[in-house]
Amino acid sequence: MGTSSPSLPIQLPLGIRWDDTASLESFYAGDNRQAVAGVERLLADAETSVYLHGPPGTGKSHLLQAAARACSQQDVPAAYLPLGGDLGGGAGLLDGMEQVGLVALDDVHAVAGDPRWETALFHAFNRMRDAGTRLLVAAADRPEAIGLQLPDLLSRLQWGLMERLHPMDDDQRLAALRHRARLRGLDLPADAGQYLIRRQPRDMRSLFGLLEALDRAALAEQRRLTVPFIRKVLGKR
Repeated sequence: MGTSSPSLPIQLPLGIRWDDTASLESFYAGDNRQAVAGVERLLADAETSVYLHGPPGTGKSHLLQAAARACSQQDVPAAYLPLGGDLGGGAGLLDGMEQVGLVALDDVHAVAGDPRWETALFHAFNRMRDAGTRLLVAAADRPEAIGLQLPDLLSRLQWGLMERLHPMDDDQRLAALRHRARLRGLDLPADAGQYLIRRQPRDMRSLFGLLEALDRAALAEQRRLTVPFIRKVLGKR
């Protein structure tokens, strides 16, 4: 199935795009229902800031992008800033962020220990709080464990709701794959899903990317996602 290009918030021409498949609906919560509920509370204005933490592959970026996308679809300007990537504007990108409805800061641990970034984050946090901008933050661990050097920034990040994201086991990976397949209009039998998980990288980004490729192949050949068909497709890669 094809995907459409995600729209950018009209006030933020930053050249940063979020994944247009990222939504709360497409996120398989599993043991992370409480974290999802926290994001939902933020979107409903029941929280002003939410801090998500957990190891790689637990869905932090998905939830941040889903929240930003949900706001954008309601014509509420939002910004998604992956601090672990090359943003092209440095800490200056935080200037004016208090003017939008929601700011999602991903990989905050990537700038921990950088005085310029920490100072900019501290002041941006204060401006956003004063302006009523909702803040969604993600990092690899709790604020006190990511190497922050500015005590005032640490205390600010500890103010809001804090939720941990837990890694999936293979049963949950299978459930997540089948959930994503259903959203794409696909029937992924349990044995076919188990075949993928046993023979491919277990991180969900890779598995979801493979599911998308299998979707295209199944559509082109008008085939169902059986183990023989998946084996055939994988053999051509």
